[in-house]
Amino acid sequence: MTRYVAFLRGVNVGGVNLKMAEVARVFADAGFTAVTTVLASGNVLLDSDASTGAVRSTAEQALRAAFGYEAWVLVYDVDTVRAIDGAYPFEREVAGHHSYVTFVADAAVLDELAALPAGGEERIARGDGVLYWQVPRATTLASTIGKTMGKKRYRSSTTTRNLRTLGKVLSR
Repeated sequence: MTRYVAFLRGVNVGGVNLKMAEVARVFADAGFTAVTTVLASGNVLLDSDASTGAVRSTAEQALRAAFGYEAWVLVYDVDTVRAIDGAYPFEREVAGHHSYVTFVADAAVLDELAALPAGGEERIARGDGVLYWQVPRATTLASTIGKTMGKKRYRSSTTTRNLRTLGKVLSR
């Protein structure tokens, strides 16, 4: 049995509003065990014997069927998320800044995002399957990464979490 983290993209921001208790029920009904949600931003911990890809596919299908939206889910085992969090290359807490990890399921998209030039005080670094970035508060959506991530072509293969959220997920 493997402990996984499923990150739901675009939940409770931008129009897709889901109650996490209902999300947990859908995941349990899909056959996952020890299902727990963390915060209201689409973070689900679960146990499964299935592969990462099978967990992702099952979760997306279950969410689509239950809630009728185009669900995208990125799935990682907990140890991978812990390693990604631990490899954050910048100072973790910088006054007046947000520290983020963008999880990227498509290698070509990661190459594209990692090649973007950082603007102003924004910092960007490529990690193993992720893009690390840090940006001044109140400029996230106007930043290079923020503007790019809003494009439709990135929705199915990316999702972003701040380091504080990852810390809460990993503390469960």
